[in-house]
This record gives sequence, C-alpha cells and structure tokens, in this order.
Amino acid sequence: MAGIAGILKQGEKELVLSMLEFIGHRGSYGKAVFEYDDATIGITWAEHEGESALRNQHNGIFSDGPGFGHLAEIKKSQGYWHIYRDELGVAPMYYSYTQMGDLCFGSEIKALLPFAAPIKECPPGSVMNSSVQTKFFMPDKKPSVQIDPDLTAAELLNRLTISVSRRITSDRIGVWLSGGLDSSTIAALARPWAKELHTFAGGLRNASDLSYAKEVANHIDSHHHEVIVNLKEMLRILPRVIYHLESFDALLVRSSIINYFVADLTSGYVGEVLSGEGGDELFAGYQYLKTIPANDLDDELLDITKRLHNTAFQRVDRCASAHGLTAHVVFADPHVFDFAQQIPSGLKLRDGIEKWILRKSIEEMLPKKIVWRPKIKFWEGSGVEELISDYASVKVTDSDFKAERNLDNGWTLRTKEELFYYRIFKEQFDEIKNLDWMGRTKNAPVN
Repeated sequence: MAGIAGILKQGEKELVLSMLEFIGHRGSYGKAVFEYDDATIGITWAEHEGESALRNQHNGIFSDGPGFGHLAEIKKSQGYWHIYRDELGVAPMYYSYTQMGDLCFGSEIKALLPFAAPIKECPPGSVMNSSVQTKFFMPDKKPSVQIDPDLTAAELLNRLTISVSRRITSDRIGVWLSGGLDSSTIAALARPWAKELHTFAGGLRNASDLSYAKEVANHIDSHHHEVIVNLKEMLRILPRVIYHLESFDALLVRSSIINYFVADLTSGYVGEVLSGEGGDELFAGYQYLKTIPANDLDDELLDITKRLHNTAFQRVDRCASAHGLTAHVVFADPHVFDFAQQIPSGLKLRDGIEKWILRKSIEEMLPKKIVWRPKIKFWEGSGVEELISDYASVKVTDSDFKAERNLDNGWTLRTKEELFYYRIFKEQFDEIKNLDWMGRTKNAPVN
C-alpha cells in the first residue's frame, strides 16, 4: 500500500521528506512532495500504484489503501484540507500536532515520531480537518433479512464473487492461503478471474495449515508457494515484526510473525494479494462465540468487527506494506459487509457450526474437508501455538512480570509473552508515551 505523510503548513518539504523516510517501505518505487499555500503533503508508492498515485496527486487528492472503498484520503474541499478514513478502517491513518499547533498526519505511527507529541488514530468512518472531526459512518445492527437459507447463501456468494473479481485488475495476483475457510473461499472465487493465480502459505514444519493450503491449491490449480520457519527464525525476525506492526498485543504479534514471513515470500511473485481477514468477525468464526447467548450474539459480532481496524486489519496492512505489497481485504467490501450485517445470527452459528452460512455458500467450490474444517486460530494452524509463549516464560521471571506488567497509562500486560513483546516495542518506540491509538485483542488470555 502507498504511504502518506504531511503537515497543514506551507514550506515544510524537508520535514515531510523525513516523515516519508520512516514509511518508505510502503512504496519504495517512488515518492513525491507537493507544496501548497497551506499544506505540504508527500506520498510514497509501489510500482503497480505509480500511475494512479501520480494522477491523484496532481488532482490534489492523496490516497493510501488498496482502494475499492478502502482508503485513507487527503483532499481539499470548501477551502479546507480534509482527512477521510474508510468505513471499517482497512487503510490506516494517524495524526498529531507540531509545537506550533499545525496538524500533521501519516499512514503509520513512525511518520509522526519527529514531533514528540501525543499521537491519535483517525477513527474509521470519519473525516477531519485541522480542528473538527466528524463521523460519517458507524457500524450498527441492521434488521435481519428473513429469507430462505439457500437464497441467502446464493446472494452471499454473488456479493463475494463481485468483491473478488473487481479487485483483480491485472493478469497476476496472489492470495494468502492458510487452508482455513475464509482464505480458501477467497482463493476459490479468485481462480476464474485470474489468469495467473499465486497462493502463499507459511508455518512450522508439519503445521496443519500447510497441508490444508496445499490441498486447496491443488484443487483450484494455483501456483502455490510456502515458507517453512522455526523458532530461531521467528525470534530473529521478531523485532522487525513489532517495528512494522507498531503493537505489542500478544495475540496480534503472535499471528503477525508467520504473516510477515508469508508477505516476504509473496513480494517475490506479485504486487497485490487478497486476504480473507474479517470473515470470523462477520460470520461468527470464533469458538468463544458459542458461549454467547443467542440474543447477544449480534451485539458481540458488531463489537469485534468495530475492533478490526487496529488489530487484525492492522496486521494485514503492516505485513503487506513492510514488503511493498497491496493487500485487499475482501470481506470488508461495503457490498459484502452490508449484506453480512443483515444475515440472521442463527445462520452464522447454526447447530454449533461456526460460519455456517459462509460454508453453505461455498460448498460446491471446495473439497468437503475444507468447507467443514473446524475453525482454529491462525497461529495454531501455522504451528506457532505456545512456542514463543514458552520462550517468554523463561526470559521473563515471575518477579519481573509482577514489577513490569502495570504500565503508566493504566494498562495491565496480560501475560509474560506480552511483556516480552512490550520490552522489544519500548526499545524501538521509547519516545512514544501515549498509547491511545493502539488496539488490544478482546478476550485475550491472562496469567
């Protein structure tokens, strides 16, 4: 994805260039800074984004994100510069202020480090200028569509197909394929539209995801690639993962490690990749949801969907952008999301089967063992499981955990693993004092 950095002040080209240096990985192919009488705005882009990036810049519009409704955008309207962020927050955007009170903004936290001022996140579905912030979209419960399950499944499949097909604009594209239902669905739907489809999987040797992903790849006849890692390699790359992820949330970091390796592998073959992120939140994919009373399930799904912007979507963005990739999050397409919100929760979690309606919609396109494979967490399927947690338990003593787990902002680190990640985070971002912009995984384990 491209990267944006800017200040609502004239004549700050050198400072904006230094901001872009911090996020140069988001698009190493080219960068430019544009100066206006009331703003200095820069953007960096990847090769496949070059033409559209330059065209938009010259029209006074600066965009970061995979497009198709998923953008953070800076543009001037009625005499003011406005910052827009897409409805669900697939594209990132943060802001702060200079010592003189000028608004500055960037696609990642790193771009705002030169200002040593509190950093805040532009909320999803919001628009702001130098002094006013307005929400134009807020996910909310919608009345359920009471139609036949078969018709519901058919309409869902239709919307997913449209969402996938409109994102395939070149002969070659990739899919991050874990072998789980969500990514397998996206891969199967992409195959008819892609002249050359590459799929990518990763994990430890003998991880279950690798075998399931290979079976899906063989079924759809994709060019399949996999990366196999071990604990030593994961620990070696961990500081880079945390630097790009800009988080120490334990489950988020744990799931990002393999994603980071897979993104690195992906960048050697394609510039754009489709992700199945968001399916669990929209269609009730998590095991704990089975314990939620039926009347409360819609509220819980809405709550975890609202949290995606600075948790799972952040992982997708940072792992992709760290390697100059553009990642498309198909399930977050407004066309899909709007319909998913109207599907009765009883069709999402039915007879104890999570994501039942999604499985029903895709059952003719994938092997039965893939369609009805029980949900497991990405870090479990990839073989990571408790490896790093066990390693952290050795590195962090009980006394250290007791002394260091309570942070100055009132947060309490949940586990030794999280403290282990937090120490690495502080080594790289010690100047950051406020953490208001950071998301944390709901219902994460505590010890």
